[in-house]
Amino acid sequence: MMDSNIFEIIINEFDSNCSLLDAFQDTFFNNSSPFLGYDGPICSATFDQIGTCWPRSFAGDIVERPCPETFNGIRYNTTRSVSRECFENGTWASWMNYSQCVPILDNKRKYALHYKIALIINYLGHCISVLALVVAFLLFLCLRSIRCLRNIIHWNLITTFILRNIMWFLLQMIDHNIHESNEIWCRCITTIYNYFVVTNFFWMFVEGCYLHTAIVMTYSTDKLRKWVFLFIGWCIPCPIIIAWAIGKLCYENEQCWIGNQGKYIDYIYQGPVILVLLINFVFLFNIVRILMTKLRASTTSETIQYRKAVKATLVLLPLLGITYMLFFVNPGEDDVSQIVFIYFNSFLQSFQGFFVSVFYCFLNGECNPIQGSISWCELKCQGYMKNPAQVAKR
Repeated sequence: MMDSNIFEIIINEFDSNCSLLDAFQDTFFNNSSPFLGYDGPICSATFDQIGTCWPRSFAGDIVERPCPETFNGIRYNTTRSVSRECFENGTWASWMNYSQCVPILDNKRKYALHYKIALIINYLGHCISVLALVVAFLLFLCLRSIRCLRNIIHWNLITTFILRNIMWFLLQMIDHNIHESNEIWCRCITTIYNYFVVTNFFWMFVEGCYLHTAIVMTYSTDKLRKWVFLFIGWCIPCPIIIAWAIGKLCYENEQCWIGNQGKYIDYIYQGPVILVLLINFVFLFNIVRILMTKLRASTTSETIQYRKAVKATLVLLPLLGITYMLFFVNPGEDDVSQIVFIYFNSFLQSFQGFFVSVFYCFLNGECNPIQGSISWCELKCQGYMKNPAQVAKR
C-alpha cells in the first residue's frame, strides 16, 4: 500500500479544492489500482455541510480529517479530528463525528462575566483616582507656601495622571466601528494617551533622580534647576512617542493603533519606560542605603520629610512598575490564574492615580492647610535649611 503519510500530504495540498482533489485521485486510482491490489467500491471525494473535504477513500475505511479552522465565526482546534465512514457499497455515511472538535474561545468570551466586572472596577477606580488627583492638584495650586522643587515635582506627577485618566475615558468612547475604520482622530487619542503613560514613568524617574541627587550625591537642592526636571518629564517623551507613531503609521496602521498586533513597534516607547524603571530601582537602592546609615541619626524636619518622600517612592515605584510589567507576564493557562490576573491588573491600573494622591499629597504634612504659616518647605526655599546629607555629616 502507498505510504499513508505521503498520501495525507497530497490530500492536504488539495484540501481547499475538493473537485481538484477528486480529479487527482481519479487519475491515481485508475492508473495504480492494479498495483494496489484493490478492485472494490470507492467513495468519491466530496464536501459535507460544514465544508470539510472528504477525499476519495476505500470502502470500509473510517476516514479522519482535521477539524475546520472556523465555522460560523468561531475558531476551532485543528489538532483534533472529525471522522466519517465509507460504507462497503462505496457511499459515505450521512453522519460525521464532529464531537472531538472544540471551539477555541478567546479570553473575552471565556471570561465574559469577569471582564464585565473588571470593566466596572476600571471605571470606578479611574473615577476615584480622578477625584483624588483633582483635589491633590488644587491643594498644590492653592498652598503657595509649599512650592519648593520637590513638591513641584509631585505636582507635575499628579498632573500627568489627571491627563492620562482623562484620555483613558476618551479611549473608552471609541466603539468597534470606529476602531475598525481606523479614524485619524482615534489614532490621535491613542497617541496622546501613550504620551501621558510615558510621562508618568518619566516623572517617577524625576522623583527618584531628585532624591538621589539630594541625598546620595549630597548635592544642594538649591542648585538644582526646575527647567531640567521639566525637560526630562515633559519633553523627552515627545520624540519617543513621535517615533512610535511613525512606526505605527508605516507598519501597523490599523485599529486606531490600539493593541500590539506586531508587538515590536510598541517597544519603541515600552523600552525607555522599562529603562527608567530599572534606573529608579538603582536610585532607590542607594537612597535607602544612605538613609539607613548617614541620615539615621539626623532628626531635622527636612530629613524627616526626605524620609517620608523616600517611603512614598519606595511604595509607588514597585506599584507602578508591577502594573506595567504585568503586560509582559503570561498569567498561565488555568482559569484561576487568568481570573486573578484580570482583577489584579484592573485594580492596580485604575487606582494608580489614587495611590499617588494619597502618598504624595494627602499623607504629606506640608499639604495640611491648618499647619503653621511658615512651613519647613518655605524655610528651605528661602535658604534657611541645608542639605540633609550635609546635616548628617556633622
